[in-house]
Amino acid sequence: MTTFIDYTLNGISNGAIYAAVALALVLIWRATRIVNFAQGAMLMITTYIALAVTNKTGSYVLGFIVALASGLILGALVERLVMRRVEDGPPLNAVIVALGLYTLFVAVAGMIWSDTPRPYPNAFSILGYKVGGTRLLFAPDDLFIVVVVILIAAALAALFRYTSLGLQMRAAAFKPEVARLLGVRVGRMFTYGWALAAMVGAIAGVLVAPSVFVAPNNFDPILITGFVAAVLGGLDSPPGAVIGALIVGLITSYVSGYEGSALEPLAAFVVLMLVLMVKPTGLFSATKERRV
Repeated sequence: MTTFIDYTLNGISNGAIYAAVALALVLIWRATRIVNFAQGAMLMITTYIALAVTNKTGSYVLGFIVALASGLILGALVERLVMRRVEDGPPLNAVIVALGLYTLFVAVAGMIWSDTPRPYPNAFSILGYKVGGTRLLFAPDDLFIVVVVILIAAALAALFRYTSLGLQMRAAAFKPEVARLLGVRVGRMFTYGWALAAMVGAIAGVLVAPSVFVAPNNFDPILITGFVAAVLGGLDSPPGAVIGALIVGLITSYVSGYEGSALEPLAAFVVLMLVLMVKPTGLFSATKERRV
C-alpha cells in the first residue's frame, strides 16, 4: 500500500510539470490556432537564463522572476518577428517554422552554454514528508510544484472566462476577420497569447530543471509528454490539459514503478491512442462534431 501511495504522489508531481507544458501549448492554440513545437526549446532558453541569474545572485526567487520576464519577452519576439509571417497561411507552414525555431534555439544554446548538463537548484527540500514511520516519495519541493501549477491553471481559466482580454484572445483565434470588424486588435492578441504561453513554459522549465538537469535536448521528453497531455485533455481546454496531464503522470508513474521505466513512453502513447479513438477532440474539448 505504501508503494502504491508513493507511485501516486510521484505521478501527481510529474503530472503537474506536464500540466504546465500542456497549458503553454493550449494557450498558444487558443490564441492563434497554432501548435508550438518550439515550446520545449523556448523554455530551455529561459531556463538557462534563469540558471545564470540564480548562480550569479544565489537567489532562486530572482531566477524564477527572470524566467517569467524572459519568457514573456521571448514569446512576444517570436510571434512578432517570425510567426506573424505565417499565421495567416496554411497550418503546415506554422508547423515547419516552429520546427525550424526549435532547431535554431537548440543550436544556439549549444554554442553559448555547451551540451554539458548543468544542475538546477530546487526551490525547497527534496526530502520526502514523514508520515508515522514511513518516508513518502513526496517532498516540499513536489508540493511547491503542484501548488504553482494549480495557481497557473486557475489564473488562465479566469483569464479566458471572466476578462475582456481573454474574450478578445479567443475571438481573435476563432474568427479573426469578425474580431477585427468588432474593434479587436488581432495582431496584439496573438502577441499576448505567445508571450503568456512562453511565460507559462518558462515556469515549467524552472520546475522540471532540477530533475532533468539543464541541457539543450533534455527538455524534449517533457514537451512530448506535455503535448500528449494537451491532446488527451483537449487542445482548447485549460482544465482538460491539467486533468490530462495528471492522468498521464499517474499512468506513467504506475507503469514505470511496477513494470519498468522502459515502458513509460509506450504507456502514454497507448492511453493517447485509446482516447483519440473514442473522442478525437480530447476528453474535455468544448468543440462538438457536426455532420454536413
